[in-house]
Amino acid sequence: MAGRSIKTIGRSGSWCALALFGLVATMPVTACGEGGFFGRGDNDGDSSRAQRKAAIESLPMQRLTPAAQSRILSVVESPTIFRRLPTQDIDCDRDMFLFLSRNPEVLVGMWDLMGITNVQIRRTGPYQLEAIDGSGTTCQVDLVYGDPHLHIFVATGSYDGALVAKPIGGNGVFILSSRYSENGDGRTSVTGTIDCFLQLESLGADLVARTLSGLIGRSADNNFTETAKFISQVSMASENNPPAMIDVATRLPQVDDGTRREFVNRITEIAQRASLRESKVARRQ
Repeated sequence: MAGRSIKTIGRSGSWCALALFGLVATMPVTACGEGGFFGRGDNDGDSSRAQRKAAIESLPMQRLTPAAQSRILSVVESPTIFRRLPTQDIDCDRDMFLFLSRNPEVLVGMWDLMGITNVQIRRTGPYQLEAIDGSGTTCQVDLVYGDPHLHIFVATGSYDGALVAKPIGGNGVFILSSRYSENGDGRTSVTGTIDCFLQLESLGADLVARTLSGLIGRSADNNFTETAKFISQVSMASENNPPAMIDVATRLPQVDDGTRREFVNRITEIAQRASLRESKVARRQ
């Protein structure tokens, strides 16, 4: 499952890409090529005021703790950059999509096996991850809310690499929205997007980020698209070659034993559902 796009994303080291990465899918992975998880959407990323307002209004504030509300509002009400990433439509098992969205270390582990990433990631709590990209970026990502259709990640990070004279800190809120549909043969399609709110703590970094927002946005768009493709490929490989995928799951670095076992269970369940669908189609014929 190697490809140039995966390598580009897996090795990228910007704070924005890392935060997205830790998010959810907010990381790059693709068994690339034209097919795959999330195909490229019809829309480019968007940063309009209307999109930003809609993203904020989608937040289920009444379901969040006061602490989570405070963290989120401090970023979304005054972001340095806001961007809605391009909507993606992919063929993907619903349970696998949710599992990988909530356990991005599994994606990083697969990239690590492929030798295409320098990112180190570890789970520090049931809903917390810490990632280090090897180029000066450290990021803590918390999943503060999650249901099948909405996930909210809050990130805190810093960059202390060759591009800056002194460390730059920042915060981010990432809203992953998804919906599902089933076609005639029982296969599931997932439509999803991510709203990104980034807030940098340095005035100089703020000005640079605003100046380069288009470039940053296009990079985030590409990373999301490629990650989506990769997730789709993982789902398809689980259907078509579960023994190989189970072998991969048992060898994943940067992933704890419990998460490996859960990944194996997801693979097995997907393969079983695929077999049942094939049997139903055969009976109809």
